[in-house]
Amino acid sequence: MKTRFFLTILLVFFLAQPLFALTGREVMEKNDALPESKTAVSSVLMLIHKGGRVMEKEFESRTKKFKDDEDKMLISFTKPTKIKLLTHTHRGKDDDQWLRLSSGKIKRIAASDKGKPFVNSHFYYDDISSRNIDDYTYRLLDDGEAAGSDCYRVEAIRQNGTKVYSKLILYARKSDCFIVRIDFYRKGKFHKYLENHSIKTVKNILTPFSTIMTLANEKGKTELRIEKLDYNRNLRNSTFNKEALR
Repeated sequence: MKTRFFLTILLVFFLAQPLFALTGREVMEKNDALPESKTAVSSVLMLIHKGGRVMEKEFESRTKKFKDDEDKMLISFTKPTKIKLLTHTHRGKDDDQWLRLSSGKIKRIAASDKGKPFVNSHFYYDDISSRNIDDYTYRLLDDGEAAGSDCYRVEAIRQNGTKVYSKLILYARKSDCFIVRIDFYRKGKFHKYLENHSIKTVKNILTPFSTIMTLANEKGKTELRIEKLDYNRNLRNSTFNKEALR
């Protein structure tokens, strides 16, 4: 009888513990392993909310994955002005970014400008790029709720490249580790947050059709709303050369 009682206590103890206690890095590895497209072409409506006014802009985004986990993205505005931004994402160092102004002049975005607003929105140049998992260290904080989902909360601190943010808090859904919210901190203070909404599965790829960046004080936000989307279209490498900005 004593032996059976002892075994029962052990069983209750182990059932009370998580079978697989994930680390922050492991949560992000699960996110990194989610299906992705090799290329993407999308038409996007940008809605900038400032001071009671809403400014509308429209652009087309083209992205392609290259070797060594490097991504390239070309954003071409069609309304109201013809501005282009070309981003080459690198592992372990700052991205290369070039901006073509409506005047036709091309300027390189300096590292010191990565934390400045992109086309007067609440997105910064640093936000207009993909993030490499190995450029950050991760720490699992606790559980949380975001966008109506139970999530893991993971702290991410950048180790490589320009550090626009002192840290990020990532909310990864427990069901699939898809990121539904990111809290951005600057100089240790909560600065703004991004939320993904209207998440759909397109060609086996989880895709948010609405992404909203909101200031921490709730006094301004920018929404990116996908209106058209095509994955794995054949895109020439030359589409992402600097000459494409001209």
